[in-house]
Amino acid sequence: MSTILIVEDEQPIRNMVGFALGRAGFELTEAANAEQAYAEIDRQRPQLILMDWMLPGISGLELVRRLQRDANTQDIPIIMLTARAEESDKINGFHAGVDDYISKPFSPAELVARIQAVLRRTHNAQPSEVLEYEELVLDSLSHRVTARGEELEFGPTEYRLLKFFMQHPDRVYSREQLLNNAWGRNVYVEERTVDVHILRLRKLLAPHGLAHYIQTVRGAGYRFSPNP
Repeated sequence: MSTILIVEDEQPIRNMVGFALGRAGFELTEAANAEQAYAEIDRQRPQLILMDWMLPGISGLELVRRLQRDANTQDIPIIMLTARAEESDKINGFHAGVDDYISKPFSPAELVARIQAVLRRTHNAQPSEVLEYEELVLDSLSHRVTARGEELEFGPTEYRLLKFFMQHPDRVYSREQLLNNAWGRNVYVEERTVDVHILRLRKLLAPHGLAHYIQTVRGAGYRFSPNP
């Protein structure tokens, strides 16, 4: 069952959308503002987000931009739901990163059809679930990591950290960026915690001669690269 997050401050609209999506076989989670949206994403990652433009505090358009800048959420498809139907508004929405744009009022049948179309399109565009660099393989479907053909026992944090690194090779990330992307925005831990888990990750890879994949970039952070 696909989980859809609706970010909408009007309860009647959330109720109407929830009824329509429930009948279509979707599971709906709700948020009334940006803060609640981040909490819901951290609690249960949705397959798609329905985003209202006019939210209290941070606007839906700005929230879309922030989600698109975050490597942990930029691949979640977003449909904008809004009464703003001018062409310039739609262009701004698409430039911000939305996958579709539905003007209010809308019919529940059209909404379900648009969601199904976006999910089909984005699902077909998803990259392989297997990440492989020389002798290191991460299979996210089976949740297994193998080094030189031998399966490794990974804790959940080290697994998330390695997966993020392998999804973004040869890029340097600060401790703060790694915390946001591998731990989540609403998890409050010291930045030095990253160093501890980097050390554990290297120890897991060291017996197979792969510890050098996790590289320290002095004054900047860490990088994943098969090339020393």
